[in-house]
Amino acid sequence: MKDQLLTRRRALLAGAAALGAAGAAGTAGALFSGSSGTPARSAAPVAGPQARSALKPSAYRLRLLAGDAAQPAEPLPTRVRHAPILRMSGLGNTMLLTFDDGPNPDYTPHILDTLARYDVRATFFVCGEMADWNRDLLARMADEGHVVGNHTWTHPLLTKLSPREIRPELERTSDIIEKAYGERPLWFRAPYGAWNRATFRLNAELGMEPLAWSVDSLDWTTPGTSTIVRRVEHGAAPGVVVLSHDAGGDRSQTVQALRTYLPRLLDDGYHFTVPRREYA
Repeated sequence: MKDQLLTRRRALLAGAAALGAAGAAGTAGALFSGSSGTPARSAAPVAGPQARSALKPSAYRLRLLAGDAAQPAEPLPTRVRHAPILRMSGLGNTMLLTFDDGPNPDYTPHILDTLARYDVRATFFVCGEMADWNRDLLARMADEGHVVGNHTWTHPLLTKLSPREIRPELERTSDIIEKAYGERPLWFRAPYGAWNRATFRLNAELGMEPLAWSVDSLDWTTPGTSTIVRRVEHGAAPGVVVLSHDAGGDRSQTVQALRTYLPRLLDDGYHFTVPRREYA
């Protein structure tokens, strides 16, 4: 059994490496608007904040590995019938910084401090159980102009759940975001990047749109601060959406990497903003 698990893990990591280059090649695949997604094939839900922090990053975060079968398009609910268009405010070399899985009191405040130092806004996709434990951090995000998105309550693999099971994961998280942040979220990111038709449809019914990424820092693997910096800087380009994490494991490398690459990219003429929606 142990050998089988090790073999499976090696296969997952090999697949993640193969997909890394494809994910960084462009931004079109990162900005979802009603298309089918690509689910992870192996991941385990985490019981709660205490259990999550005790897990190693490799046990908590698995990259999407295999494509889901294409699904026929269906009309959106009436109140979101018009197709959304993602816009980035600002001109020129504009990028989005996004952070998943928090907020975490050990790491998120340091990330917010760095963003405040350089007057930069970011997008935080929070898990409801973490947000419930750290409402003050969501209030700070609101005060400082950051966008907060929905990343489910317990970070489950949604492609393994029924629509009836998915709905409370989204609704409870939106409820706690509204209480702590002041507004219901407009953006959603699926745990593990695992999207399917049921998830897209429930997003639309709850007034949210999916937002993925185009440059993955792979900080969850704790590869070293310099490696994270190099990945973000090499992937920098107009319209890029960067994925990092402020919880789910030891994120001290993520904190330090942000302190390094953010001023460098600003000096290189890049601008950082948050997503906004327009309707065609």
